[in-house]
Amino acid sequence: MSLPSLSHTFHRYKTLRSHRISALPIVILMPHSACNCRCVMCDIWKDNKNLHQLTEDDVAGLLGSLMQLETRLVVMSGGEALLNPNFFRLCEILNKVGIKVSLLTTGLTIKHHAEQLIKHVRDIIVSLDGDEQLHDAIRNIPECFQQLKDGVQQLHKMAPNYPVTGRTVIHRLNFWNWPGIIHEAKTMGLKQISFLPADVSSHAFNRQMAWEEPRRDEILLSKNELPELQKIIDQLLKEHREDFESGFIAESPEKIQHIYNYYAAYYGLNPFPFKKCNAPWVSAVVEADGNVRPCFFHDTMGNIRQKPFSAIINSDEAIRWRKQLNMSTNDTCVKCVCSLNLSPITRL
Repeated sequence: MSLPSLSHTFHRYKTLRSHRISALPIVILMPHSACNCRCVMCDIWKDNKNLHQLTEDDVAGLLGSLMQLETRLVVMSGGEALLNPNFFRLCEILNKVGIKVSLLTTGLTIKHHAEQLIKHVRDIIVSLDGDEQLHDAIRNIPECFQQLKDGVQQLHKMAPNYPVTGRTVIHRLNFWNWPGIIHEAKTMGLKQISFLPADVSSHAFNRQMAWEEPRRDEILLSKNELPELQKIIDQLLKEHREDFESGFIAESPEKIQHIYNYYAAYYGLNPFPFKKCNAPWVSAVVEADGNVRPCFFHDTMGNIRQKPFSAIINSDEAIRWRKQLNMSTNDTCVKCVCSLNLSPITRL
């Protein structure tokens, strides 16, 4: 894959210096607000009755801004993006102007949509929470694991080199099954597996308020469980050295250790891990109701049904917010579980 053009690179440098976005390489769209799983670590499904979804007009209306901002990749997230009946039409609209599409999915319906996915979606990231029994329990859907596995195998049957990777949220209910998750990812035929801790502090994922006890403690490891978590991490670093070296495990050993540090920080045993992140300068999120956020975890800045996308992210308020954002002191950023850091020359 070639490096970004000189013009695109210049505009990305300009964005980081001026806080006015001249190039926005990644945009995350949420085509559908509902989800087909009932995960214990997420509240999205609890609002399934209040359905919102992006329309063809919404996405077509974004094109002017996306082309102006030289957007290269749209990540379809959710909710479950494939629940939108016009999902592939949305992909067609984006593909037609050269914007690639990546999909984050529960995986329950990818077998049914395999042919269309291969045609319109560049790559897929599926959620994997444990071995079969644990995955089904965490997702609260019978045979959820088997449907995911069947879907991945169907994709590879039709297109052996089609990239499907996995993502796992490590938390109190599955940390002990970590080696099993890696085993299942390989058996399933995933190209790569990535790990991150559970968000237990923000308003993201349809939480009307940040979790408090006892809800938080269902997912947050207890202080007494931390030594066992560290023992498992030590085991992973020793027994899966080749998986780190090959990139099958996406994170570095240092970032895997950060998962322990994240949970330990809730008990004052160490600071929250430092995350180098420039997500609000290189990406933005458009939710199913049209609301725009600088990332999953910060407040909305406007709505594409009321104002053009480019005008929202470059409003005086948005520019001022980026200028004033100090990620080392902002509570949301300090406790964030993920990060996106793209240099101006990073390839997507």
